[in-house]
Amino acid sequence: MDYFIQQLLNGLTLGSIYGLIAIGYTMVYGIIGMINFAHGDVFMLGGFAALITYLVLVSLFAGLPVAVLLLVMLIVAMLMTSLWNWVIERIAYRPLRGSFRLAPLITAIGMSIVLSNFIQVAQGPRNKPIPTLVGDVYNLGGVSISLKQIIIFIVTIVLLAAFWYLVNKTALGRAQRATEQDRRMAALLGINVDRTISVTFIMGAALAAVAGTMYLMYYGVANFTDGFVPGVKAFTAAVLGGIGSLPGAVLGGLMIGLIESFWSGNFPIAYKDVATYGILAYVLIFKPTGILGRPEVEKV
Repeated sequence: MDYFIQQLLNGLTLGSIYGLIAIGYTMVYGIIGMINFAHGDVFMLGGFAALITYLVLVSLFAGLPVAVLLLVMLIVAMLMTSLWNWVIERIAYRPLRGSFRLAPLITAIGMSIVLSNFIQVAQGPRNKPIPTLVGDVYNLGGVSISLKQIIIFIVTIVLLAAFWYLVNKTALGRAQRATEQDRRMAALLGINVDRTISVTFIMGAALAAVAGTMYLMYYGVANFTDGFVPGVKAFTAAVLGGIGSLPGAVLGGLMIGLIESFWSGNFPIAYKDVATYGILAYVLIFKPTGILGRPEVEKV
């Protein structure tokens, strides 16, 4: 039982990171119906922004408390990735918004390659490690839970609650939902559609930055390839939970994390991705909209 609980905690930690990234996928898809395949690399950029911020802070202000370090790393990473994603949306996606459906998809893949190679050239191809920021571990019976796992759980819950409130209870959320339903009618009713879409990209980037900082804190290393696999897993989580649903994105992320954790703990680790995508295929065969997704109504 202790081993089961330990794997459960590990899976929930990893799944929380996937869920934070998946929210960005599902928000952008829900608003403009486009999969932003550069989102995984925005997550990677957030990790590198946090890493560089950490290196600057410890070189200029030795002895800063860890809480202050993490807070400043989060803020800088969110600002940097928000600016990046705003620029990406403005110059790469907006001009193609009325084009055929494959054009934005191809552009998104191109932006993913650009961001990945930019970091490879600017920061080098090697792993960039940092010292352990949060090393406290608590033993509860035969189960160990680290402080960094607790931080990741709390951050995920708080952000999910905040974004659910923002989307469902605020004027911005109403504008986003109206833009999702009918962009032309939303514009006729006075909603600034371009600004709403840009803000959605910024929100998704901020969440990806938080996930990137949590990933850096948890694993203690950053690499220019970090955006690809977590990005694909997060996209899988968004589809599994029901793309377009914020709770579904987090639920899908938690499921992916749990599948990986339990598979790695009981079966050959080389096949954990096969198990993950196999379960996704099974769910989509019998419930194509995902677990919490809603069927799409075709307008005629």
